[in-house]
Amino acid sequence: MSDALRPLSAQPLRRFKRYPAYKDSGVEWLGEIPAHWKVRRLKYLAQVNPEALLEETDPRLEISYIDIGGVDSLGRILEKENLTFASAPTRARRVVRDGDVIVSTVRTYLRAIAPIKNPEPGMVVSTGFAVIRPGHELTTDYAAYAFRAPYFVERVVANSTGVSFPAISESKMATHELAVPPEAEQRAIAVFLDRETARIDALVAKKERLIQLLQEKRTALVTRAVTKGLDPTVPMKDSGVEWLGEIPAHWEVVPSTWLFAERKERAREGDEHLSATQKYGVIPRAEFERLEGRQVVHAFMHLEQRKHVEVNDFVISMRSFEGGLEIVRAPGCVRSSYCVLRGSEEVHPSFFAYLFKSSTYIQALRSTSNFIRDGQDLSFANFRQIRLPRVPLQEQRAIATFLDQEIKGIDALVSKISEAIDRLKELRTALISAAVTGKIDVREGAA
Repeated sequence: MSDALRPLSAQPLRRFKRYPAYKDSGVEWLGEIPAHWKVRRLKYLAQVNPEALLEETDPRLEISYIDIGGVDSLGRILEKENLTFASAPTRARRVVRDGDVIVSTVRTYLRAIAPIKNPEPGMVVSTGFAVIRPGHELTTDYAAYAFRAPYFVERVVANSTGVSFPAISESKMATHELAVPPEAEQRAIAVFLDRETARIDALVAKKERLIQLLQEKRTALVTRAVTKGLDPTVPMKDSGVEWLGEIPAHWEVVPSTWLFAERKERAREGDEHLSATQKYGVIPRAEFERLEGRQVVHAFMHLEQRKHVEVNDFVISMRSFEGGLEIVRAPGCVRSSYCVLRGSEEVHPSFFAYLFKSSTYIQALRSTSNFIRDGQDLSFANFRQIRLPRVPLQEQRAIATFLDQEIKGIDALVSKISEAIDRLKELRTALISAAVTGKIDVREGAA
């Protein structure tokens, strides 16, 4: 780690001193603030949504449009779209100026909040944002951090309504309080946070790049093992199949129907409902919700048409063109639109679990259809177009065992790095929160 990255990541927040004196803010969720700070409601500090394009706007007007998905939780504008007013979505209405701050009011859990600096002419944002235009008591840079602080974001999220797209009204947001230091102090806090969060972000970026390299290594390792075997000295031959390339000379290439048949059995009484996931395979829905910490949409129609599956079957789902076929981890039933595959005695499930998730197989699966789109399921007809390697059963076992061991090590390292990234992001959030609520005095550190 470079010296530039070491100080912040190595030292806890207690390295910063506190202000000499504090007072009760009068706001339960804000707590104590420095004695010389104020607490003001947002509506007294800024204008909210001061400008908007009208319906009678010239349809030829050129705009630079920012949607909710174009802003990340770090306050970066990642994507803009150049459009005419006539071709823009109806939500492209809020006008922004230099010094504004945009705050997501729809899908508030995304925490899409960003300052607007030197915008190009005609910049417009979605009505899913509130445009905050700070007055004389509030600086843009400080406000952008204050709006990302947990005490403000959590209040916004808590006061949002709706299930799929929780939202908060601009009038409700405007009633929320901010801790407001003097202007010079606001600028000092923003300078300090700019520098320190940049250090954290640089370290996070390095770790994310390391994860990317490990994932690339994982992909290459799986693809090579399931298409070339483990012995680099074995004679090779042309498979005659583009996605396989050269294969060991003693392997064969056969129609997929020689190794797999379609299982068409309807769900049995008492079958547990399973979720077909690219991340975990086909597992009980309750287990998927537990692992992901969220609920999934439950089907209530055509339950009698669901399909029975057994452990080590494979499922072709609507997402298989993105991440391959999923292996079944528990007996139960799946959606009627999915295709279920049952392996023959020549199939070692763990070997094909890796093969069906290999990058070259996924590419081959995609090539079987030119109409794939969201909501379009692949079928057995797509699957049967792809010829498969027939590998001696003992060799399949050896390859699967080898990959189990290697992948376990890579995944463990990725998990460890991911945990470190999470800790750094938590530190980033804690640092912002502490600075904009006055829990730490950073005025000297901003110099």
